[in-house]
Amino acid sequence: MADARQREAWGRLSALLATIANVNRDPKKRAVSPDDFNPYVDKRPSSGTPITAENVHLLKAWVNRGGK
Repeated sequence: MADARQREAWGRLSALLATIANVNRDPKKRAVSPDDFNPYVDKRPSSGTPITAENVHLLKAWVNRGGK
C-alpha cells in the first residue's frame, strides 16, 4: 500500500514538474513529459521491432489480415 501511495504521489509531482519545466523552457527545445521526472516509469527502450523502410511490409501484412 505504501508503494501505491508513493507511485501516486510521484505521478502528481512529476506532472507538476513537467508543467513548470515546459512553461520555462526554450520554445526551440523539445517539451518534457511527466515520465521524464517520474522514477517509477520504466525508461528502458521497448523490446518491440522498430518500423523501418526495410520491415514496413511486416506491418502491412499484419494490418491486411486484421491484426491476428
